[in-house]
Amino acid sequence: MSEPPRKETDIARRIRAHGLARGHAPVEIAQEIHEQCGPLFGTSAVKAHRLAHGVALSDIVAQVRALFEVDGKPEPKLGETLLSAYESGYKRPGPEYLHYLCAVYRVEPERLGYQNPCVCGRGHGAPGSGDREPERGVIESPPLVGAVIGRPEPRRWLPADRRAGLDHAENPMSVDVGEEDIVLRRTLLQLLAGAGVAVDGQFLGAVDGLRRKMDDTLVNATVSPTMLDQWEETTLGYGQIYQATPSLRMLCDVLLDFSEVRRMCDKRQPVELQERLCRIAAQLSALSGLIMINLGDHRLARSFFRTARTAADETNDRKLRAWVTVRESLVPMYYGDPREALHLARKAQDLAGRDPSVAAAMGPAVEARALGMLALRGRGDAGPGARRALARGRSVFERLGEEHTGDLVFGFTDRQMTFYEGDTFTNLGDHKQGDAVLSRALTLYAPTDRVDLTLVKLDRAACRLNAGHGDAALAAAAEAITDLPPEHRSDILMHRARQIGGEVRARCGDMPELNDFYETLAGPWVKSPAAPDPSTEV
Repeated sequence: MSEPPRKETDIARRIRAHGLARGHAPVEIAQEIHEQCGPLFGTSAVKAHRLAHGVALSDIVAQVRALFEVDGKPEPKLGETLLSAYESGYKRPGPEYLHYLCAVYRVEPERLGYQNPCVCGRGHGAPGSGDREPERGVIESPPLVGAVIGRPEPRRWLPADRRAGLDHAENPMSVDVGEEDIVLRRTLLQLLAGAGVAVDGQFLGAVDGLRRKMDDTLVNATVSPTMLDQWEETTLGYGQIYQATPSLRMLCDVLLDFSEVRRMCDKRQPVELQERLCRIAAQLSALSGLIMINLGDHRLARSFFRTARTAADETNDRKLRAWVTVRESLVPMYYGDPREALHLARKAQDLAGRDPSVAAAMGPAVEARALGMLALRGRGDAGPGARRALARGRSVFERLGEEHTGDLVFGFTDRQMTFYEGDTFTNLGDHKQGDAVLSRALTLYAPTDRVDLTLVKLDRAACRLNAGHGDAALAAAAEAITDLPPEHRSDILMHRARQIGGEVRARCGDMPELNDFYETLAGPWVKSPAAPDPSTEV
């Protein structure tokens, strides 16, 4: 007899051949490949399905792209490298890509190794697969090359509200999927389809309802270490795309994952796993708070940070608690009282201790910005304190390792430190040094870092005003806003631009350019219903 095959592909090919000869469906073949090759080669469930169909990575990529085209969507960025990362477990597909992988393989997410339900809320299963079968003509995809499956009916989509708003009777797999999930999925589907979305009371109620459920779970509080690895990687991935993704779209993605983490917290875990789960919950909750700052909803932002503190307290990790606190200080700094921001920044430094950490570096930088704002309001002793805080923050920042300086959310980067320095100098009235530092910050930010990049441009507009050039300040602020796509014009940016307009009016009177400036700001932008009415601002 010949020597048995030793390669993963050889074994999978043999299993597939025997399975097809016996009339097995691809989902059964995939299960057998996963069971036999998993212990030997670490073959993931999603890879087992591709091997069960006997196709290459390029075939799957081509079919996903074809489905995008059929749905009238732009060509996806999914390529063989990213798909390989999914199969290797290095990355986890987002809700949209997961939906299309399910459509291609005609199975549910759990068959591919992912526990969360598909964002479409409908079944993908092929006849005989053992999964839910889709209704006739609904969300079905053509069979893969090499698959022994009958020809399906033409593919048609349900309206977004029916896809996302199904109740439990229609969607038996959506166990513990509440009204909050339905509202968020509906909003995400509308955003993916390019439709206009109104951030109304129902949406904000769903957001806060989800946060309250997490509070209840943490107070009452079996997940595997591998699953936690995936969630930790997903959470850190949000830090990389936070400023490149429109705030409302980002909020939907984050909260859908937050909802899944809440479900995993429903039962108490072993101590070491519970701590990791609470860390993820704290990070996702704080990230949601940051997004709510961008959208201008101060109440929900504070509520999410309160939930983040509750989760962080469960970990006994002082550095995590310090990070949550220093991030929370941004709420009063942008929308409230700089004295409260100063208090929270100093509290974060106390929690961080003497060892270099993200909060230990960011805390003094936020303290300096808050003192600069107080100096701008006439507090005489704030200026020297702000400069000392900047020096202290820069000193700690220089001691941070690379793992802490490469992320705009969970880390503290050189471009953020430079931006904070420039903002402080601007508030202190040192417009020359402020403009020079902010000019350097512009060279450090990537074009996709839209929030901070626009805030830097608006600070440079303030420098022009401090130099006595009100018309130049208005022109620079208007250009900063018009450079943004409408879906990125979040409340935090519009609020800062209107502040500059008010400062120009206070110093220069009713300039003719002010009318054009406010007309520019009247264009489409993304805000929360809780955001202040622009007409009431000076």
